[in-house]
Amino acid sequence: MYAVVNTGGKQYKVQEGDTLRFEKMEGDVGSEILFDQVLMVSDGDKVEVGRPLLANVEVKGHIIEQGKAKKIIVFKYKRRKRYRRKQGHRQQYTAIQIDSIKFQ
Repeated sequence: MYAVVNTGGKQYKVQEGDTLRFEKMEGDVGSEILFDQVLMVSDGDKVEVGRPLLANVEVKGHIIEQGKAKKIIVFKYKRRKRYRRKQGHRQQYTAIQIDSIKFQ
């Protein structure tokens, strides 16, 4: 069984037991997260697609980590103009383990 949820402006395919990194969410490690924007759910032979959302499906998980991803370097350069800009960025994320996908 899997579902497609919308959070942080992105869509994620989730299954029970999966651990995924989402955009930064509020909450402490161990706290429960409820995804209310479920776009699609499938149990293997039956597929339900929302228009745009499904109201009878609930996806629950819990936070296992709040962290920062590896640093990326943003380097801008224009040749022959003496223009260089170097900047680093570390994106914050929330690692969530999916506990259950339930039809209500």
